[in-house]
Amino acid sequence: VCGHRSGPAGEQNDRKRIPCPLDPKHTVYEDQLQKHLKKCNSREKPKPVYFVQDINAGLKDVAEIPEKQVPLSSLSIEELQNLIIKLKKASNGLELHLKEQILSHQALQEALNDPKNGESAFKHLKQQASILGNMEKLHLLGPGRCFVEFGAGRGKLSHWVDIALENVESVQFLLVERATTRFKVDGKHKRRDSVFERLQVDIQHLCLNKVPILEKKKLPVVGIGKHLCGAATDLALRCLVESYTTCCDGEDEEPAPKRCRAAQTEVAPHKSAGNESTTEDHKPVAGIVIALCCHHKCDWTHYVGRDFFKSVGLGPVEFHYFQRMSSWATCGMQETTSKASTSEDSEDQTNGTEEHEQMLNRTESGSDTLQGILSVEERKELGCLCKRLIDHGRVEYLQQQGYRAALQYYTEPAVSLENVLLTAVPNPAFIPEPTI
Repeated sequence: VCGHRSGPAGEQNDRKRIPCPLDPKHTVYEDQLQKHLKKCNSREKPKPVYFVQDINAGLKDVAEIPEKQVPLSSLSIEELQNLIIKLKKASNGLELHLKEQILSHQALQEALNDPKNGESAFKHLKQQASILGNMEKLHLLGPGRCFVEFGAGRGKLSHWVDIALENVESVQFLLVERATTRFKVDGKHKRRDSVFERLQVDIQHLCLNKVPILEKKKLPVVGIGKHLCGAATDLALRCLVESYTTCCDGEDEEPAPKRCRAAQTEVAPHKSAGNESTTEDHKPVAGIVIALCCHHKCDWTHYVGRDFFKSVGLGPVEFHYFQRMSSWATCGMQETTSKASTSEDSEDQTNGTEEHEQMLNRTESGSDTLQGILSVEERKELGCLCKRLIDHGRVEYLQQQGYRAALQYYTEPAVSLENVLLTAVPNPAFIPEPTI
């Protein structure tokens, strides 16, 4: 039994035991308290050098954050109908029918053809293969790159990118994951020339400029993610295209101005980026490829598309309800939908997509109000509309920051109901608005 956690508080061999001030669930000898506090597992760990509080959080105006809203299921029929009218009006004119870009990559062919892989593993492999295929199409798989995988989990996506770049020099991987992860695949790459490093930090507080390996090498960054849940996508986008362009010399600094010059210093995607940057300009972001997920977990505070919402007459209240309604697209209310979503297990993520959606199914989709006026197909259509509206705000944000951004279907619904991929590469024709 651990000496720090054994025995009740009180006298013991003329030495007094007291509850640990950091965690009263265990006790410590009073005369050993200072020594214990330095090694207690409950002590606050030192923050890593790349931790900058709320650097990617977004909204700082507390007055704009809405008070707690009533549940969607408690709205009256009239209130719900008004929301639907606003949704359709705001979506009018948007590109709602996305192009199919279902690709594959040679790096995964052996695994895809391996009969030992079950149905669930096969579906994950198909998604990873298509993500790599889309990266290749955008000329993002090449030498002299640092791949930053957000919400990395076990690191499977980075694993396949590394396999695809087997004979390529000067490649680095940063795997961002706030949780401690078991069964990581990073160890498989220790014999290789590529460099893998894990950053255990919430994306909200990640300043890439302060990551030592990026400070030293200054390689173009490619941001990637497979099913990056809700607000994590917005945090990652801001991390890449805003805060990464600032010189984070202190924790009290504000994130970068709204317009950035990333595109002006970027290496063209089709050119080799093997040479290290010799300028003192902003470090470039070569591209972004993120499979989107769980829009009902989005947050107005962090959302990067707030300006777009305001431009179409919407605000935080409408956003709150639209992000809840987005679950209707994948909530598994039909038998076929349910079958497709149950295979989306959490191989790479701590929380599976279907777990989130089934929770919303019970709380938001099963109300008498909804059952009375909306059919299953109507709910599904409105849910998809909410997703596209939220995603369009992200696309506009990236365009305003100097990127060519696009949404596409990267896999079939039978493989994953969350089958939309957000991609972005620098727009060489972008001219930033002058700062005032």
